Amino acid sequence: MPPRTKKPTEQAELFSASTAKEIQAILWKAADKLRGSIDAAQYKEFVLGLIFLKYVSDAFDERRNELAKELAEDGISEDQIGDFLEDRDEYTGAHVFWVPETARWSWIAANAKSQGVGKLLDEAMDAVMRENASLTGVLPKIFNRDNVDQKRLAELVDLISDARFGGTEGKPAQDVLGEVYEYFLGNFARAEGKRGGEFYTPQSVVRLIVEILEPYNGRVYDPACGSGGMFVQASKFIEAHRGRGHKADIAVYGQELNERTWRLAKMNLAIHGIDGNLAARWGDTFADDKHPDLKADFVMANPPFNIKDWPRDEGDARWKYGVPPRSNANYAWLQHMVSKLGERGTAGIVLANGSMSSQQNGEGEIRQALVEADMVACMVALPSQLFRTTQIPACVWFLAKDKSPQGAKRLEDRRGEILFIDARNMGEMVDRTERVLTDVDIAKIAGTYHAWRGTPSARAEGLTHKDEPGFSFSADLETIRQHDYVTTPGRYVGAVEGEEEDAEAVAGRIATLTEELYRLFDRSAKLEKTVREQLGRVDV
Repeated sequence: MPPRTKKPTEQAELFSASTAKEIQAILWKAADKLRGSIDAAQYKEFVLGLIFLKYVSDAFDERRNELAKELAEDGISEDQIGDFLEDRDEYTGAHVFWVPETARWSWIAANAKSQGVGKLLDEAMDAVMRENASLTGVLPKIFNRDNVDQKRLAELVDLISDARFGGTEGKPAQDVLGEVYEYFLGNFARAEGKRGGEFYTPQSVVRLIVEILEPYNGRVYDPACGSGGMFVQASKFIEAHRGRGHKADIAVYGQELNERTWRLAKMNLAIHGIDGNLAARWGDTFADDKHPDLKADFVMANPPFNIKDWPRDEGDARWKYGVPPRSNANYAWLQHMVSKLGERGTAGIVLANGSMSSQQNGEGEIRQALVEADMVACMVALPSQLFRTTQIPACVWFLAKDKSPQGAKRLEDRRGEILFIDARNMGEMVDRTERVLTDVDIAKIAGTYHAWRGTPSARAEGLTHKDEPGFSFSADLETIRQHDYVTTPGRYVGAVEGEEEDAEAVAGRIATLTEELYRLFDRSAKLEKTVREQLGRVDV
């Protein structure tokens, strides 16, 4: 009988891993073993808190090594170097969190078995928050509890300790840890289904918005920031086009309703080296705007679709184009974001397809007012199955406060026009249920917009706009009026030359009508319930 093949340990797999993706997959598998012993609502915080602690510790060690090298080159004696290495200002001045000795990963790994890993981790989280005001109340202290499998926790700590974050594919350790954090956020969103949409927007959708808006510098705002993905992608965009040293060219402002998601966002920004203002606390954007005086250069958001019973004040100054219905917050989000735009601000907002055609509860009139005010620059219809967390078909509204040539910028004059892009046939399936927009897709959509607007990037590439049947069309206001201010791209782009209207276009309209029908059913059920209650009070 041949000897049984021993299954490789996770440590062995980790040591053989040579790419960031392999490291991510192994760590996810190890972390997943803890799922059953932790409250599901806290599981994200639990695992991402560990990754964050590893990040701040690695960043601290990296700065410590740099400092020791600098001091040695300056001829400082070894005795004096030790004092400098514990000088807090040498770290915070380099935008590195100060990590007390007992919170450093090397200390935790060395003492976990003798002192208890859960206890050490809780104490480490507390120490890091105590020493860094910006992290106060952010990190989880949930490791030393009876319901946490301490043996598996210790194994996970060992595995994270063994991970070769530094030098992987030539990337700095901090970059690899940032990618691990993003990978885990995406996996948590998939695992949680609909609830995952509260904190995660598919990366390809975020990239599309960022590539179109080109937030090189200025104030960037997201009023429903989730775990901060828009900000992270904006930072990556700047780094890719201008270099790492220009990441500070944007000032980040955000707000999040959910306390736990707000904590995830604070950690996500910190792990990517982004100094963002997410307010001192979480809160509802409509009832408690944390940035009331902000005028942003760029607004990027994926607010929750079709919210009912949101905190509406009919006298709110934000409702410049009409009071949004209490039954649906889509037009409240749009108008809130318009109110935040600076003189030449632009915005990209993901909303349900129904927002492009709804005539219910005054929404059609608000859309008409937005169009007539020339606030809408571009409408993009997205393909299906981009969002695992919802089956509602989606689109992106791109708003612009000023569509004039803007003087020195020499943009195309697009006042009185809207660009319609139908991207429903784009994307590729990565598995049975999820589609992503490819780099080619994103480049085509963004390139079409930039050519239409005449941006410097379009001029540099020699791009000029031309309507493409079945894909894009620039419509004037009179044409949009003839369509009763419906802003669905399929109404304008037509069919591909030589083809009849495709099944995808028909399916898109059916999906939009189905969504409206469900909303009517919901209203009808509520009305029936009210009538029955009233009849029950009548004395027959």
